[in-house]
Amino acid sequence: MADILPFHQKRVSTADREPEPLWRDVLGQSLRAAREGQGGRLVDVAERAGISPQYLSEIERGRKEPSSEMIAAVTGALGIDLADLLFGIAGTVRRGGSTGLAVGRRPSGPLLMAA
Repeated sequence: MADILPFHQKRVSTADREPEPLWRDVLGQSLRAAREGQGGRLVDVAERAGISPQYLSEIERGRKEPSSEMIAAVTGALGIDLADLLFGIAGTVRRGGSTGLAVGRRPSGPLLMAA
């Protein structure tokens, strides 16, 4: 029979840690950073994506949780790879930070993704 080993987990008080960023906030920050990095205007990107500028603005500000089709339309309008965007967002959420976006770079370590 196998031995049962105790599992000691370091507990961190919820008051001592910063709240995790919302996925929609990090998504919006990532999309805005990509758009601004290209020098693109909100109106132009929204038109290429087939959505209203107001809706794109709400996505960028983390006010809306867009569908996968909307995210694909915006990334297509920006000319960025959807997988690269998602890797960057996953890394940002994992670090618990905001921006510092790594759109276009693959993670250097293992990555666990849920379906």
